[in-house]
Amino acid sequence: MALYRFRVTFEDYDDVTRDIDVKSNQTFEDLHKAIHQSTGYNYEYPSSFYISNDQWMKGEEITYMPNQKRIDRKIPLMEKIKLSSFIDDPHQKFYYTFNFDRPFDFHVELMKIILEDAPGVTYPAVVRSVGEAPKQFGNVFNPAAETAEAPDGDFDFLNEMAYGADDAEDFTEVTDTGVDDTDEKKVDDAEEEEDEFGFGDDEEFEDEDKPGRDDY
Repeated sequence: MALYRFRVTFEDYDDVTRDIDVKSNQTFEDLHKAIHQSTGYNYEYPSSFYISNDQWMKGEEITYMPNQKRIDRKIPLMEKIKLSSFIDDPHQKFYYTFNFDRPFDFHVELMKIILEDAPGVTYPAVVRSVGEAPKQFGNVFNPAAETAEAPDGDFDFLNEMAYGADDAEDFTEVTDTGVDDTDEKKVDDAEEEEDEFGFGDDEEFEDEDKPGRDDY
C-alpha cells in the first residue's frame, strides 16, 4: 500500500512542523486526527481542509463536524473522502483550518509518495516533529474563566482588580456607611436653624422666667 508523506506547518508558527505518513486509502479524517495527536490538541472541533494551489488559495472544501450551513451546502465530510481522491500533484497542497471558533490555520503539503508501508507500523504515523505547538487556545480563551464569569458582567471591575465576586460584600461594607445622605442634610439644616435663634448651645441658654440663685 502506498504512503503519502505530508508536511504540516502552522501558518503563523512556521518553525513548528510535523511530517506525517498516511496510507493512500485513508481519509481526510484520519489525517485530521493525526495532526492533533501530534500537537496534543483535542481534535473534536469543527474544521476543514481546502484543496489549495501553490499560493495557498482555498478551493474545494472537505469538512469535519459541519454546521447547518455546510450541511445545507452539502460539503463533503472528511470521514467519507479518501486522500487519494484529491492527490493530483506530486506536491499537492491543502489549506487546513482547525476549530473555526478559535482557529489555527495550517499548510499541508505532500512531500513524497512512498511505495510500500513499513510492516508493524500503525498509520497515520508521525515520522518527524519539529518545534512545540502553541497552546490550543493561547491566552485568548479560557473555558473555566468563561464558565465562572457572571452572566451580566456585574463583577468585571472586580476581576480587573484581581478581586472575585465573593469579595463584593467587602466593598459594600467599606463604602456604605449606613447613613442616608438626605438624613445628614436634615441634621445640618436643623443645626443651622438653632444657631440662628441662639439655641445652638445648651450651656449658654437660660430661660428668663427661671428664678436665679439670688431670688431665693
